[in-house]
Amino acid sequence: MEEKLLEEIPSLDLADFRSGDPERKARFVQQLGEAYQNIGFVALKNHGLSDEQTTKLYSDVKAFFSLPDDVKQQYEKPELAGQRGYVSKGKEHAKGRNTGDLKEFYHVGQEVDDANDPIKAEYPDNIWPSEVNSFQDTSLVTYKTLEAAGKDVLRAIALYLHLPENYFDDKVRNGNSILRPIHYYPIESPDSVPADAVRAAEHGDINLITLLMGASADGLQVKRRDGKWIPITALPDQIVVNVGDMLQRLTNGVLKSTIHRVVNPPREKMNTSRYSIPFFMHPRSEMSLAALESCVTPDNPKKEADITAGEFLNERLIELGLKKK
Repeated sequence: MEEKLLEEIPSLDLADFRSGDPERKARFVQQLGEAYQNIGFVALKNHGLSDEQTTKLYSDVKAFFSLPDDVKQQYEKPELAGQRGYVSKGKEHAKGRNTGDLKEFYHVGQEVDDANDPIKAEYPDNIWPSEVNSFQDTSLVTYKTLEAAGKDVLRAIALYLHLPENYFDDKVRNGNSILRPIHYYPIESPDSVPADAVRAAEHGDINLITLLMGASADGLQVKRRDGKWIPITALPDQIVVNVGDMLQRLTNGVLKSTIHRVVNPPREKMNTSRYSIPFFMHPRSEMSLAALESCVTPDNPKKEADITAGEFLNERLIELGLKKK
């Protein structure tokens, strides 16, 4: 594959993959794979989320984050290591940093409705704020919609890697995925926060893939191979879908989990809010992240030790400051 330095992330149409037309489907698979080998990000339309769904969820998210801090903190459960419910301001930091990010967020996790699936015992129950009545419904509808889109993206990835199309299906069924509404809260006095504090310091995502609903303000940037930061912008009808560290590890670095960040706005706009809602698609904890045999070659020797998704996630939660050793 020709290595090009892109000025923007490629735009794709999930309807091509879902069309039933072999030619359109094959073209989508090839374009997605090339984008993920190059920059690790795409903008995706026809993902299944309606404007109405998006508007409703953002309305509920804004209503929750506008509540007083002491009310929000009733939904924070430190013993869950941030797996469910509210995580308050500055609690999470990027790997390798000690300064907390200038954000607060809420976690909605998998609802396992299969009584025979033992994975249910691994997941805590979701926590729902009583102050925003429709938060549960709008969150779960969005969760299922993005999960369905994510499964199709993973099917396309499987085909690109010359695996069976359904390779990931059983690995992500009732997976440990998280919907995370984020509020990058206003800073009334920029001098009152640490000089190196940012909305989200540079990081790679932990999971297989991330599906990001359109953010309410600019600031998301991705780091190109030559070190240049380029802005990530998506049209209103698109979501951004990127490779996470688990998928990079599984493919022995063939697919790229690219470093990205959310930079602070200009000083005079620090007193404004920014909202964003990523869906972090995780597999079941028992999935092996050992490098695929087809991705290990003389030119690309095996880079990482074998590990399960659950073990890898646990390591990262400690590194991010959400879980104690």
